[in-house]
Amino acid sequence: MPAPSLTPSKADRPRRSPPRPAGGPPPAGSRLARAVRRNLTAHAFLVGAVLCFGFFSWYPMVREFLLAFQQTEGGRTTWVGLDNLTTVYHDPAFWQAWRNTALFTVLALVLGFAVPFAVAVVINELRHGKGYLRLLVYLPVMLPPVASVLLFKYLYDPGYGLLNELLGLLGLPGQQWLQDPDTSMLSVVLAATWMNMGGAALVYLAALQGIPGELYEAAELDGAGLFRKIWHVTIPQTRLVLSLMLLMQIIATMQVFVEPFLLTGGAGPEGSTTTVVNLIYQYAFNFNNYGAAAALGLLLLVLLAGFSAAYVRLGRAEDE
Repeated sequence: MPAPSLTPSKADRPRRSPPRPAGGPPPAGSRLARAVRRNLTAHAFLVGAVLCFGFFSWYPMVREFLLAFQQTEGGRTTWVGLDNLTTVYHDPAFWQAWRNTALFTVLALVLGFAVPFAVAVVINELRHGKGYLRLLVYLPVMLPPVASVLLFKYLYDPGYGLLNELLGLLGLPGQQWLQDPDTSMLSVVLAATWMNMGGAALVYLAALQGIPGELYEAAELDGAGLFRKIWHVTIPQTRLVLSLMLLMQIIATMQVFVEPFLLTGGAGPEGSTTTVVNLIYQYAFNFNNYGAAAALGLLLLVLLAGFSAAYVRLGRAEDE
């Protein structure tokens, strides 16, 4: 019997991977693993943000789209097609809500678009106290909406309100600011403008501070006054910011809900402050008709999406 060999056979020898050429790239799998480990914290934050966005934004949008074509009764959900859209369309409050929303948007743009820009121009022209004025302008945005609404309810009160007191000092009759259909919407717009103009004013101020001073100096050498400098220098140099803020303000004002709801209870005198979003609220929580509420919300979504797409298309045409 032959003695066992102390030298391992080729079958018993461990297999070794061929040596990697010096200076060659590492395998793709190891590069990916190192990149994941190196950015593990960033990926964790990214996954959390995507999950939150999907749960609180994408899921409600998909759910609303489905609800617009469904009807829920007794815990059972059935497909009804376009019946919810038909119900909303034949509601007498439908067109009134759209008219009120359009009126609020127009008035809010006249005041809420021009006033913050004028305030930003004034602050930018000052040489001292800019920081305090910026804080003063932005202060209403930091206040809770309920506190701001209570302040304006006091101002608009027909009995002891500050506005009627001032009118009395001038010998003018007092007004039923929130109780009169002719003044209720304007009163809501004034309150909304004061509550929300701080953010827009700071955006405009930042854009104004980025304009080169040489342009104003050249305009002054040409004999331009304040208004001509604003028209020929300030507005052209801030055109991109102005157009973007115009789009954002239109989208925001078309979705107005807080101010009319808190000041006038949502409907207002003779339905003068009923907006589209308030009508959605009434369908969902007063009438328990979630299908009609989703259908009206879908109509508003399509309108705003179409407006945004048209704005982007016009912007691209101007750039070309």
